[in-house]
Amino acid sequence: MSKQKEQFTTFIHELQDRICAALEKVDGGGKFVEDAWERPGGGGGKTRILRNGTVIEKGGVNTSVVYGELPQLMQERLNASEAQFFACGISLVIHPKNPMVPTVHANFRFFELYDENGDVKDAWFGGGADLTPYYLFEEDAVHFHQTLKSACDPFGEELYPNYKKECDTYFRNTHRDESRGIGGVFFDYLKADEQHTLDDWMAFTTAVGDSFIQAYCPIVARRKALPYNQRALDWQGIRRGRYVEFNLIHDRGTLFGLKTNGRIESILMSLPATASWEYNHHPEEGSPEAQLLEVLVTPRDWV
Repeated sequence: MSKQKEQFTTFIHELQDRICAALEKVDGGGKFVEDAWERPGGGGGKTRILRNGTVIEKGGVNTSVVYGELPQLMQERLNASEAQFFACGISLVIHPKNPMVPTVHANFRFFELYDENGDVKDAWFGGGADLTPYYLFEEDAVHFHQTLKSACDPFGEELYPNYKKECDTYFRNTHRDESRGIGGVFFDYLKADEQHTLDDWMAFTTAVGDSFIQAYCPIVARRKALPYNQRALDWQGIRRGRYVEFNLIHDRGTLFGLKTNGRIESILMSLPATASWEYNHHPEEGSPEAQLLEVLVTPRDWV
């Protein structure tokens, strides 16, 4: 077992424990229930779900450690033939009840490829975190982005702006020309090169992962008791519909999982409990709903 494989596997399980504990605390009533599963081709995972909490309507914090023969679709994507692989990661999505509290998504992962002798032929890290509000509170957007930036900066001040741009580009419903949310950071295929070792990228990825609780939980604490009405719930349902559209049309991880016989319950954990699609809906000009759309159409620099 490579050093990175062993250390990052330990990290994702510890981070899963810490994030679940922090979310249970800020929820104030809900508890995560664990569903351990095994993958037929090798490995397995721990899916933890919180449903109908005080604040969280549906949330999942999942870890997986899988290995075996590289699926055909992945062989084509990576231009690799008959390779063995190892992958471990943590992925989470939290959908709150209160429309004033944003949905959040994050994942952090490590991947290794091996040749026919079992030697490592390639390895990389990936991940990120992004925020999807239903109503725009600028101080929350600044807090989320500043926390991620502070985690990135010790490893190079160019990383946050680069990966913020990647996030804005990736998490976008191009068929509607609007972003899914207000972004965060997104990075993939972080491999050893002339400037960085694989250990450097592991330190970076774990630092961003460690920043998640501070990036999100204070926002939940600030907004969870705010009042809301049926209009806000209706808007939340419409925006959740956009979330579903992105995950089922554009998200690479979701599509890869569905096309490679992945565990369906874990893959679709990211979808909200309810969503709606209202024909040709346009928010009233100057309304809080229209204010949100402005920053979804044209991403903003928050820090």
